[in-house]
Amino acid sequence: MNKEAQIAKRENAGPLATNLFEADAGQGISNIKQDDLALPFLKVLGQLSPEVNTRDAKHVEGAQPGMIINTVTGELHDGEKGIEVLPVFYKRQYIEWQDRGESKGAPVKIYDAGDDVPKTTRDKSFKDRLDNGNYLENTASHFVVLLGKTPTTALISMKATQLKISRKWNSMMMGIKMQGKNGLFTPPTYSHIYKLKTVQQSNDKGTWFGWDVSKVGPITDKGIYEIAKMFSSNVAKGAIQAKHGSQELKEPKEATPF
Repeated sequence: MNKEAQIAKRENAGPLATNLFEADAGQGISNIKQDDLALPFLKVLGQLSPEVNTRDAKHVEGAQPGMIINTVTGELHDGEKGIEVLPVFYKRQYIEWQDRGESKGAPVKIYDAGDDVPKTTRDKSFKDRLDNGNYLENTASHFVVLLGKTPTTALISMKATQLKISRKWNSMMMGIKMQGKNGLFTPPTYSHIYKLKTVQQSNDKGTWFGWDVSKVGPITDKGIYEIAKMFSSNVAKGAIQAKHGSQELKEPKEATPF
């Protein structure tokens, strides 16, 4: 067989059998730890998002304001149709940032709610300024499992005007009661599926796209439930940390948080 025929034979070969891959499951990734992985953010795209700008290096083909993007895979979701998620863990933090132009794209420091957070002063742009000139952002982090053909762990970061949406979501989760053998109980947050869509929001400072949350119903797939349970446990014990950066929702810079 000549060289060209050998190449053609390889190109026409069909996919290998799944059981062959299964026999070697996990090979090649044994040294990959959590610090080597990127936890995707699920971000709402706005008018000024670089993914929407066709001239920006971060442009994503087909990206439009109001869409939801997975910041690791670049996968886009229709904001009107929404996505379905299982919330697994909630954390509120105060993130210290430098002003744009001075920042390296990463937080200066992160304070967990309940920590001894430094005092701030609200400036004319409604930012909570520290004595060193940096500012703090009250940030709600919702760790979730994004449902679909392949369940994906991810993080939804809410701040500023979206804190109201976060509180609504938390109230919905806390409000679920189920009857057990010992009476009523509050099930784990990952017992129920939620639909997240995007809607246009505005105040006297500007207009932007934000989140809308509604309850779908209880999870019925035991395998996905176990994935969510394990993810929740890993976040709770600190094995998974959010790497905040440029992924957060962008609103008009003068939009008043409430």
